[in-house]
Amino acid sequence: MASAIDYLPVLFTLLVAVGFVGATMVATHSLGPKRGTDAKLNTFECGIPSQGNARIPFSIKYFLVAILFVLFDIEIVFMYPWAVNFKTWVANGQGPLMFMEMILFITFVLGGFYYVMRKGALKWE
Repeated sequence: MASAIDYLPVLFTLLVAVGFVGATMVATHSLGPKRGTDAKLNTFECGIPSQGNARIPFSIKYFLVAILFVLFDIEIVFMYPWAVNFKTWVANGQGPLMFMEMILFITFVLGGFYYVMRKGALKWE
């Protein structure tokens, strides 16, 4: 059984790391030069001079596709540990139960995908 004293090195390491980051930020802010010229304060992006307004409306479809990709990608990642451990579950007699759980999981994922397709979330105008 671990006691609180066993976590003292972890706490010490955390305090040193946070202290170093804090001290570095304070030192660079207080000791660094503060000469703001027009060239330094001007917006800069990829070496190309900025053009127009940065507040141009952006299509929500781009963000929707990105969010859906992350959502389905994370769901599919859960299939890997299942596949790796399935042989062990079969040897322990839990194979049919785990197979049914994965069928249920895949049904939910495909149900969500069907819902997204029915709503037209992936259709571009």
